[in-house]
Amino acid sequence: MSTKFQFKQFSVEQNLCALKVGTDGVLLGAWATIPDGLVLDIGTGTGVISLMLAQRNANSIIHAIDIDKNAFLQSKSNFENSPWSNRIKAFHSSLQDFKPDKRYQLIVSNPPFFVNSSKSQNEAKNTARHTDELSFDALLQSVASLLLPDGIFSVVLPFSAVSEFVELAKNHHLFLNRLCEVKPNLAKPPKRALMEFVLQEKELETTSLTIETNQRHVYTLAYQNLTKDFYLEF
Repeated sequence: MSTKFQFKQFSVEQNLCALKVGTDGVLLGAWATIPDGLVLDIGTGTGVISLMLAQRNANSIIHAIDIDKNAFLQSKSNFENSPWSNRIKAFHSSLQDFKPDKRYQLIVSNPPFFVNSSKSQNEAKNTARHTDELSFDALLQSVASLLLPDGIFSVVLPFSAVSEFVELAKNHHLFLNRLCEVKPNLAKPPKRALMEFVLQEKELETTSLTIETNQRHVYTLAYQNLTKDFYLEF
């Protein structure tokens, strides 16, 4: 059985990765502001976010890091087989050990977010999903040191983590600039948050996005418009 996930302009092999292509990563890849210049993707996994950003801006150069060897190998292969192989490079490194020569215009991350919750027997999946290897504070500390003064940090997290994350970010002089509250369907409260931080405090722009109507697999027009350049069905 093929594990390939086919998008309109690229495909993603995911057989080596603990976490497969999912809605969170696709949302971030479609929603994040993508300026010209250097981009860092922290915990790239399959590489899907980097590939989406490369598709969206031809003037971006993307560095994608992952602490997991298999994820590094998988993303590297996905990048090499994409139309943008000359603009995306994979690195096998933890964030803490990653020492680039330049700072970044954009940093994106779909980070681990389970804290003190039950773990699976799969160590790679635990690393990808739990904050033991990379706490929110460690993530923010590194982001603050790697961003250009006018740079942007975009992240996707559970909606329940927003308040804690925003307060921790302020300790590193990162301020919430854009927030999109993501609801799974019309009847449910927000489950995810897409957040954009900058190093200068600005007026907050808050929006909301609902993925499905009240019918399963019937998607809202807003969600279709956000992801239509990527998903085959839209």
